[in-house]
Amino acid sequence: MGYKNNQTGYRSGLLESRAVVEPGRFALLPHDGLVRNVIPGFENVNITILASPRLGASFSDFICEFLEGGKNELGFGGGGIETFVYVLSGKLEVSDGYETFVLENGGYAFFPAGELMYFKNAQSGMTEAFLYQRRYEALEGHKAHRVVGNINDLRPKAYEGMSDVLLWDLLPADDLGFDMNMHILSFEPGASHGYVETHYQEHGAYVLSGQGMYNLNNQWYPVEKGDYLFMGAYCPQCAYAVGRKEPFVYIYSKDANRHPGV
Repeated sequence: MGYKNNQTGYRSGLLESRAVVEPGRFALLPHDGLVRNVIPGFENVNITILASPRLGASFSDFICEFLEGGKNELGFGGGGIETFVYVLSGKLEVSDGYETFVLENGGYAFFPAGELMYFKNAQSGMTEAFLYQRRYEALEGHKAHRVVGNINDLRPKAYEGMSDVLLWDLLPADDLGFDMNMHILSFEPGASHGYVETHYQEHGAYVLSGQGMYNLNNQWYPVEKGDYLFMGAYCPQCAYAVGRKEPFVYIYSKDANRHPGV
């Protein structure tokens, strides 16, 4: 069952998919083929595992639909795992067990390693959220801290001097206490990266709006709202925004501020 598009039963045409998976290198998971998973602690929640170590990622990503009464009282993260949540639509209560934050469209929260994150749908309708977790890489003399905000309260910057490509940093970009960051990148139709990027960092990206053509390992793939992308270390990557009026926007993670090792 393709629960993201309410597809059940037989289709009238051939079984086909835009999915492409090269473990450890890159992946494109279209929304049309996402399936429900069961993860302990999540109740009345449609949840899909997007990226995980089985894909070759150093993190795990999830897309969640919190139904009426949807919650997690067991806790998400903890035990050296840092967590992040971004609300795509609806209203979500996020708590550490003592303090509660209500996140609405565009709201987000980062909890450092050791802090459990609890969830509760704060409305009768469905709330959709993107979740991330990663094992924290500590650095002596530095420490991450909790961050709670909303993208609507942030000022974007032109991405590498391009006024039709905007970047939002959701976490402190230059704080060595953080070993990762979460960004939102928005391309107006016709805009693109300035060059094909090839770098050490890996990404997990969830498309929030629009359509684009994405270069993964020097092959071009069409992508759209609801699709998920994984880009492993050193995978060539870039994008063009296509379509007419809607910008091509995605939220993505990036490991940062650490030595690669020898």
